[in-house]
Amino acid sequence: MTNLRAAFRRRAAVLTAACAAVLVAGSLSGAATSQAATSQPCDLYAAGGTPCVAAHSTTRALYGTYNGALYQVRRASDNATRDIGVLSAGGYANAAAQDSFCAGTSCVITIVYDQTGRNNRLTQAPPGGFNGPAAGGYDKLANATMAPVTLKGNRAYGVFVSPGTGYRNNATNGIATGDQPEGMYAILDGTHYNDGCCFDYGNAETNSRDNGNGTMEAIYFGNSRGWGSGSGNGPWVMADLENGLFSGANPGNNANDPTVNHRFLTSIVKGEPNHWAIRAADATSGALSTYYNGARPNAAGYNPMKKEGAIILGIGGDNSNSSAGTFYEGVMTSGYPSDATENAVQANIVAAGYAQGSGGGTALNPGSTVSLRATTACCAGRYLSHSGAGVATTAVTSASPAADKANASWIVRPGLANSACRSFESKNTPGSYLRHQNFQLYLHPNDGGVLFANDATFCSQAGVNGQGNSLVSYNFADRYIRHYNDTGYVASDGGSNAFDATAFWPDDVSWVVAAPWTP
Repeated sequence: MTNLRAAFRRRAAVLTAACAAVLVAGSLSGAATSQAATSQPCDLYAAGGTPCVAAHSTTRALYGTYNGALYQVRRASDNATRDIGVLSAGGYANAAAQDSFCAGTSCVITIVYDQTGRNNRLTQAPPGGFNGPAAGGYDKLANATMAPVTLKGNRAYGVFVSPGTGYRNNATNGIATGDQPEGMYAILDGTHYNDGCCFDYGNAETNSRDNGNGTMEAIYFGNSRGWGSGSGNGPWVMADLENGLFSGANPGNNANDPTVNHRFLTSIVKGEPNHWAIRAADATSGALSTYYNGARPNAAGYNPMKKEGAIILGIGGDNSNSSAGTFYEGVMTSGYPSDATENAVQANIVAAGYAQGSGGGTALNPGSTVSLRATTACCAGRYLSHSGAGVATTAVTSASPAADKANASWIVRPGLANSACRSFESKNTPGSYLRHQNFQLYLHPNDGGVLFANDATFCSQAGVNGQGNSLVSYNFADRYIRHYNDTGYVASDGGSNAFDATAFWPDDVSWVVAAPWTP
């Protein structure tokens, strides 16, 4: 009986602490009500004694009472900004507000807000020690419409990181430093990755430099083999601990860290003195699996850790920004979360109902043949066409030669780099695809390489001017297929090239998906 009474006392104490933690989390989040309508991930972490100290999401609230802004967007037409919040406290993103604000132009994500109340928001990453694509300047910002999803049928957008894109906060509040314990999870697109360094989310150096082994602790996702790997060909969830991507106790390969490519992926890294773990799962079903749980890496400098407490997204600690990936939500905690707490968080993530979204516009069904008609007033009778290797718009009518009709007809294929997007094979030159090179469009034979696949993949969205579709470059997500002086380009809205001119940009990047001139 004594043991039973003690057990009840312990249970009551735990429940009291859990309720208090949820109320504290709600007050930190700035929510309007004092009691959560439902327990979201940060409520669950608080109940487990490891509260969130950073909570980032562009898709939903991570506290049951959170009713503030999730992220901010800026539109190209006038550089105005708009905070995007939730539909209701503890709910999903108000994507309709973004769609309305960004109509007729393009938008980028400028801020991913921190829902904990600690102001650990993520903004455009500054220059760092890495001499890469954005050396000498700030990283690019993510195209706000490139990662459409739904959650229980509610439309939302993720953070689409193409090479050169990155977010950071070097002046944080409450993030683990030194050898302090912490945990973190991120929901990612398991089909969007590359072998560049480094698509990370987590703890990094506060000066954007490589400060030596053990100065980072972040989730890495991709198929880089430069420092470590798992089984198969990747991608893998690993830990970026600086000067090493680790999949287990030793530098190099951990056969227990499997290739994972779930469309929606839960990824977890957590660490405490001389102990850390990797866990992951399908974010739409099932339970977490543990890929590593043991001592710190068997290499100098990682025990004890020397974490510095900055937060990064999409880049490495020294601003290495040649990676690619998509982020939907993630948190960092104070303390080392228990497996039981993480299991409860995984159940919450599954219940959120992540599913593939649509960019809008006319469906581009793989295997179909289409012609793409310009919508600019000057050129409404012109179609995207090729002549030899050159790509331009050409006037085509029912009286046009058969060759002109065939040149303006494209077979829709699953994206060579990502099947969620599309590639366009010439109808009359089998094996040759529309691709960009130095920002100009060409028709080239598929050489089977990674670069070609990326250059020949375009993600479809509703037409920027409200007509048809717009097609965004997969590896330069600020650039859309555009006709300019009849020539085909991938162009940004207001960039440094003549073909980036803002005049007529919304019309020039919008294409009606028409019946093919050559079926």
